[in-house]
Amino acid sequence: MPQAPRAQASRRRATGTWPVERVIAIRNSLAERYRLAVDLGVGCGMRQGEIFGLSVDDLDFGDSGSGWLQVQRQVKIVRNRLVFGLPKNDKDRRIPVSAELGKHLQAHMTRTPPLKVTLPSEVPGGEPTTVLLIMTTPRRNAIKRQTFDAKAWRPALRRVGLVPDRSLGMHALRHLYASTLLDAGESIKALAEFLGHSDPAFTLRRYAHLMPTTEHRSRAAVDKLLQKISNL
Repeated sequence: MPQAPRAQASRRRATGTWPVERVIAIRNSLAERYRLAVDLGVGCGMRQGEIFGLSVDDLDFGDSGSGWLQVQRQVKIVRNRLVFGLPKNDKDRRIPVSAELGKHLQAHMTRTPPLKVTLPSEVPGGEPTTVLLIMTTPRRNAIKRQTFDAKAWRPALRRVGLVPDRSLGMHALRHLYASTLLDAGESIKALAEFLGHSDPAFTLRRYAHLMPTTEHRSRAAVDKLLQKISNL
């Protein structure tokens, strides 16, 4: 028996998970070239720097349109300079990509073709690395987080009637991704891998309140069993 919408809403408020309507409004308030950032946040749970560091070579799609995405770098700032760095915890990972998100990626790359961008690796002055970035600025550069937040993200928040603060950053999109997967029955272990957490116990502590309750699972399991018996 599905969980009541009121109960789901209560669990989402507890972790600060945004309603879908808010995400839609913010996405529509962003410039078109930046809307994919929202799609990747809610569709893959990627961190902001990882989204800006995504390359065409990180995508692996099948004929169905769905596939996989490899997170193996982020764009970050070191000593006021943009560099390509490893993901948080120096751990790359693979995330399943739905067919719908695959369509969004393809549409974005058609409208805004990927560009080759060269940045130092890890630290200013490090070995230069050239990456075919999927998301770039109108000036054909890698996206600097602070500039994006100040000139794109926060203005979008204001346009939908929100007052920007730390709780309204792009990280909230990861929470919506996590809550969506847990509502669908995904395991904590798999969710930890997709989010790039080094320890599933951390994921459990952070999102345990979003998991279906034990009594809900018990009732659902018995309902399923009795439905099979009654149909014999």
